[in-house]
Amino acid sequence: MFKRLSVAMCTICLMQLGLWAQSHQMAGETKSEVPELTAFHEVIFEIWHTAYPAKDAAALRKLVPQINELAAKVYAAKLPGILREKEAKWNDGVAQFKTSVETYNTAASGKDDKALLSAAEALHMKYESLVRTIRPVLPEMDAFHQSMYVVYHSYLVDKAYDKIRGASADLVTRAEAITHATLPKQFAAKADAFRTAAAELLDAAKALDAAGKAHDHAGMETGVEKVHAKYEALQSLFE
Repeated sequence: MFKRLSVAMCTICLMQLGLWAQSHQMAGETKSEVPELTAFHEVIFEIWHTAYPAKDAAALRKLVPQINELAAKVYAAKLPGILREKEAKWNDGVAQFKTSVETYNTAASGKDDKALLSAAEALHMKYESLVRTIRPVLPEMDAFHQSMYVVYHSYLVDKAYDKIRGASADLVTRAEAITHATLPKQFAAKADAFRTAAAELLDAAKALDAAGKAHDHAGMETGVEKVHAKYEALQSLFE
């Protein structure tokens, strides 16, 4: 009997460990972040806020080894699951970023300080472009996307209706936050389209919540798909 109990306890421990690992992995997949790109900001800051403004070509040349080391990690970086839909755009941006690093290396090896300053400016621009590729336009959209990602890619796939029902109210709250968000000035021309798309996303989230409360499994599946589609439509306004 003791042996059977020990086996049962071991089985439970393994199951809990597996659930923890799955939860831990999913948590990492929902962050709209590439650590290697964040790390590169250290050298970009030194270039753009110290060496470049001072027109200090010697300092720019000294940064070459650090640039190359950190850039190599960016080239090899893998996007988390939540950003894989942006993989094509990311790959294109990385290719342009890599070209700007190579141009910087060439300029740094020569004696033309103006060319080096231009290369530093281009490197900064391509880095910022990569950051914009993965950074959501609004923090409210990022928060919604993180919750929706788990619902769409985990709960829906597993037909975990109780979990979908438990998450639906949170999706409504996060969708409401989007409708009250203020767009950055550069997107002012898209304000009307944004408000319309945000309202449609909120309606879809409310419909999902209602289906959950009614224990309508088919309606919940359809609701998750619609919420996902409406978020994609909202996100496409800024691509």
